[in-house]
Amino acid sequence: MSSSTSQHTINSSHEVVKQQITVAKTVLLQAVDLLDNHLTSDEQLTVHSKHLPGSTIGKHLRHARDHFVLLVDCIQSTSPRVLSYDTRIRNTPMESSLDEARAALLEAIKQLEDAVPTANFDDEISLQAVTPYMHSFKTTIGRELWFASLHCVHHWSMVRVIASEMGIQLTEDFGFAPSTLVYQGELNRRSQ
Repeated sequence: MSSSTSQHTINSSHEVVKQQITVAKTVLLQAVDLLDNHLTSDEQLTVHSKHLPGSTIGKHLRHARDHFVLLVDCIQSTSPRVLSYDTRIRNTPMESSLDEARAALLEAIKQLEDAVPTANFDDEISLQAVTPYMHSFKTTIGRELWFASLHCVHHWSMVRVIASEMGIQLTEDFGFAPSTLVYQGELNRRSQ
C-alpha cells in the first residue's frame, strides 16, 4: 500500500469515527432536549403506555442509553472483548427523575467522546445474546456503535408514541432513522 493510500485510509477512518460519534451524540441529545423542553414533571417518565404494554418513557431512555454505556465498557476492556446487551440494571433513578435522566444521558455522551476516538472500529468483539438461547456472534466496535445509535432511534419512536398519548408534541425528527430523514429530504426537494 502506498503512503498516500495509507494516509487516505487513516483520514477516512478518522472521518468515520467522527461521523459515528456525531450520530450517537445527536440521538442522545434528542433525549436531553425531550427532558429539557417537552417533559414538565418526573411523573411523565413513569406513565405507562396504553398502546405499548409495560412501556414508559423513562424505561426507554434507560434501555437505549444502556447500550451505549455497555459498548463503552467493552471498548475500554482488554482483549478478548465480550459484549452483552442483556446485562442491564433496571429500575434506575433515570427512569423516574428528569434530573437523573439528563445527567445519565450527558454522562453517556461524555463516555462516548472519551472512549470512541481512540477505538479501532475494526477491532473484533464477541457479542453474547440470549435469543432465548445463548448465542455468541463476532462483530466489531464500529458495527456496534452504529447499531447502538439505530437501536436508540427505534426506542425514541416508542417514546414518541407514549408522549403523544400524553398530548406532548415532539420535534419532527425525533424517533426517525437518519436514512428516513435523508429520504424524506430528497422527496421534499423533488416535490419543490
